[in-house]
Amino acid sequence: MKALFLENIHEAAAAPFTKAGHEVRTLPGSLDEETLIKEVKDIEVLGIRSKTKVTQRLLDAASKLLVVGAFCIGTDQIDLPACSDRGIAVFNDPHSNTRSVAELALGEIIMLARRVFQNSVELHQGQWEKSAKGCHEVRGLTVGIVGYGKIGSQLSELAQAVGMKVIFCDVTEVLARGNAKKVSFEELLQKSDFVTLHVDGRPHNRGFFGAEEFRMMKEGSYFLNLSRGFVVDHEALAENLRGGKLKGAAIDVFPKEPKGKGATFSDKLQNLPNVILTPHVGGSTEEAQLHIAHLVSARLFRYVEAGDTVLSVNFPHCRLDRTDHNHRLVHIHRNQPGMLLAINKVIGERGINVERQVLDTRGEVGYAILDINQEWDSGLVAALEGIPHTIRFRPLY
Repeated sequence: MKALFLENIHEAAAAPFTKAGHEVRTLPGSLDEETLIKEVKDIEVLGIRSKTKVTQRLLDAASKLLVVGAFCIGTDQIDLPACSDRGIAVFNDPHSNTRSVAELALGEIIMLARRVFQNSVELHQGQWEKSAKGCHEVRGLTVGIVGYGKIGSQLSELAQAVGMKVIFCDVTEVLARGNAKKVSFEELLQKSDFVTLHVDGRPHNRGFFGAEEFRMMKEGSYFLNLSRGFVVDHEALAENLRGGKLKGAAIDVFPKEPKGKGATFSDKLQNLPNVILTPHVGGSTEEAQLHIAHLVSARLFRYVEAGDTVLSVNFPHCRLDRTDHNHRLVHIHRNQPGMLLAINKVIGERGINVERQVLDTRGEVGYAILDINQEWDSGLVAALEGIPHTIRFRPLY
């Protein structure tokens, strides 16, 4: 089996595949669609991060592809319905780098309040501008967290630990951490000394924060975005920074980001005072990348070897413990009545006993794992592949 890992995924991701004798290639950056189409023709396992786009056109060229691993939180760069239609499972890791992002956000809040970045630039330029003017402790100030999910809620705890007041808003009902208080979006903007975005990358969040939202913010407040670049209107942000409505900003994600390390970067926020720009490194700590590599790679490997779909983002969650005396089959199909009956009929007519099985559905996709008491042959494979509404059939061992 062949695996391809892109975008500097931690080397630990390849370990279970190389140990099992599979062929693994790693590349340091993302690839444009045309180049990637040439690379994936013989690939069964694809590992990416946030910059690689998995499109229908790419999937049409990847006829052998079984599984995609997103070694990051989001999966909006992957066409999930197209993957499901082709029987390709997708896994990600929504947890491992959340602490890293939350810590960076808190650090940037403190640096903005103390004008640390601006002072550092002045010193690098040979200017000694020691002053307390415009510098503040964060204790007692209010941080407004937009999006109280895995990252936002961790930031809430960290901010309270240094004495900040926390208010938040979220589109769903979530449990407040500590003394945090849920408020409306408008109230959050009006009362917060720091507004920090931690929303997801779904299409409805595109252009979410612009001129009107900046207008509602408190005079002399600060703005942070460590979520998605397309969420914020950078022209409106730059205008509010130049005009003095905002005292500073910290931005880790951008509407247009370079493809890889060393590429040229350009943005409207460059060269503005008290603005911290970082190259999408919120989750880029060695600890986070190692944890992500282990977790996502383990999920990919269990899917390839045993058909385990637990924690897949697009497939039903099914698992059967592996036993040495059985032979395993996986059947992926449209969610139609009678599919399990049809599968078992094909197997039973050949005098084969199903020792164990599990089936579940998710949306339009049905997924079945079956352990049988005889070794499968080409006739059985062809018969199971020929069942109407079959998407994909995999004999595993």
